[in-house]
Amino acid sequence: MRRAATGLVFVAVLVGSVWFGPYTFAGLFFIISLLGLGEFYSLAAKGGVFPARPWGLLAGAGVYILNVAVFTGLSSSRILTLQLPLFILLFIVELFRKKIPSTANAMFAAGGLFYIVLGLVCFVATGFISGEYNYQLPLGFLLLLWFSDTGAYLIGSVFGRHRMLERISPKKTWEGFFGGLLVSLSVAAQLDRFFPLMNSLQWMGLALVIVIFGTLGDFVESMFKRNVDVKDSGNLLPGHGGLLDRFDSLLLAGPFGYAFLVLVVFS
Repeated sequence: MRRAATGLVFVAVLVGSVWFGPYTFAGLFFIISLLGLGEFYSLAAKGGVFPARPWGLLAGAGVYILNVAVFTGLSSSRILTLQLPLFILLFIVELFRKKIPSTANAMFAAGGLFYIVLGLVCFVATGFISGEYNYQLPLGFLLLLWFSDTGAYLIGSVFGRHRMLERISPKKTWEGFFGGLLVSLSVAAQLDRFFPLMNSLQWMGLALVIVIFGTLGDFVESMFKRNVDVKDSGNLLPGHGGLLDRFDSLLLAGPFGYAFLVLVVFS
C-alpha cells in the first residue's frame, strides 16, 4: 500500500511539474539532480571512494544552472564554457583533502556531474528544443519510458526465460525487453493525436531510443549497486528506494533521446 501511494504521488509530482511550466519543471529536476548526485556519492563511499560531497554538489548546481540559463534564453551558449572550471575545481580540491584515494575521489566527483547532472539536463532540454518551452516532449518522453518499464515487467514476469545480463541484473530478460519495446512503440504510434509536436513515426523513433538506452541505464545503475553490494541507492522514496533507482533509465535515455531529437527531428 505504501509503495503504491508513493508511486502515485511520485508520478503526480512529475507530471504536474512538466505540465505547469518551465519553472516548476526545471526547478524540480534541479532538486532531483542534486539529491541523485548525493546518492551517487554515497554509493561511491560504500565502495571506498570519497568524493568531496559539498564541492561536488556546488559544482553540480552550477552546471545545471548554466545549462538551464541557455535553454531558457537567459544567456548565450558562451556561458557553458564556465562548466570546465567547475569540473577542474573538483580535482584542485583533492590537493587539500586527506581522503585516499585522491585521484579516484576526484574522478568520481566529476563523473557524477557527467552521469547524473548532465544526464538529467539533457532530459530537461527536451522541453525547450522547439524554442519556447513545450510540455509535449518531456511528458511524452516520460510516458514512453513508463510504458516501456511496465510492459517489460509484466511480459518478462510471465514469459521471461532468456536473461540479458545475468551477472548485473538477473531478473531482466530478452522477452521482457522486447515486450516493453512493443508496448512503448504501440503507445508512440498514437501519441501524435495528443502531442502533435511530432508525427507518429518520429515518436516511434524516439520510443526505440528510449527503450534501448533506458534499459542500458538501468543496467549501469545496477552495476554500481552490485559493485558496492547494496540493493537500493537510497531510502528517500518509501517502497521504491532512492531517486537513482527511479531515474536510472532516464540518465542514459535522456542524453541519447535528446541527441535523436536534435539530429533527426529538429535538425
